[in-house]
Amino acid sequence: MSTILNPLYFAVSWVMVTFHTIFGYVLGKTSHESIKWSLSIIGLVILIRIILIPLFVKQIKSQRALTALQPLMKEIQKKYKDDRQKQSEEMMKLYKEHKTNPLASCFPILAQAPIFFSLFTVLNGIARNKPHGFLKGDYLISARTAKFFGADLSSSFLSAHTNTQTKIITVALIIFMSATTFTTQRQLMLKGMPKMDASNNMMLQQQKIMLYVFPIIFAISGVNFPVGVLIYWSTTNLWTLGQQFYVIKRNPTPGSPAYEELQRKKAAKDSGISGTDALGAIESGSQEAPKPAQRVQPTRNNKKKKKKP
Repeated sequence: MSTILNPLYFAVSWVMVTFHTIFGYVLGKTSHESIKWSLSIIGLVILIRIILIPLFVKQIKSQRALTALQPLMKEIQKKYKDDRQKQSEEMMKLYKEHKTNPLASCFPILAQAPIFFSLFTVLNGIARNKPHGFLKGDYLISARTAKFFGADLSSSFLSAHTNTQTKIITVALIIFMSATTFTTQRQLMLKGMPKMDASNNMMLQQQKIMLYVFPIIFAISGVNFPVGVLIYWSTTNLWTLGQQFYVIKRNPTPGSPAYEELQRKKAAKDSGISGTDALGAIESGSQEAPKPAQRVQPTRNNKKKKKKP
């Protein structure tokens, strides 16, 4: 496993060292080491998430394709309700025909997994004075003394010599990491997904599982993560939350509450009527939003007064 991930150790450590050098020109080459290493981890997140934007776009397209396939999926479920195996086979055939995947929402997380393990190993190497990749020599010594609000970047909650400050910061980051994971998934379910029948919907059930399982996984496993890894996941969660908020607001999925809200605003803007009236027109199925009543302009009396003889 170490041999397979060895190139990633070099890549992760090189990115961190490069950002550390760049921030050194701004903050000073021999000062603010803790800030520079913390910003280097944040820089690593931003770089990775920019690289993963095409994957995120593919995730959005796959989710919308699944939404469009909901009527066909319901027909298969109804037709083969007594034969689970046949139902699964027909579902997989449907996904293959339309080139979509119900697990596409997990792609960005799965793609980050190797980076996560590499960063975990590099930071553990700092704590054990064991260099990985480019993080060695003076860089290793500097990273070992780096702190985040008083907590060692390479220490975890369960480390042998963890002080109280590190434990407090670790718990705070774990809570923040779990909360942002839950908020991101809840935002998607409440605003970004079309209204569905919850009784027998695979996609909705999958989203509900992710809503509760991922925060619990992060909360339980977070005590083993070094502070630097917790910074990484907290930052990537913030990026995901902001990126998803932008997509839901600017390009929502058809049929979702966010889409209806966007249509209401457009109708209100085009017709000049109140948002409530525009929403009522859309929900009633009328093609055009009601037009505002035209204001009657007062007429002037243009009759000239008769001149006296």
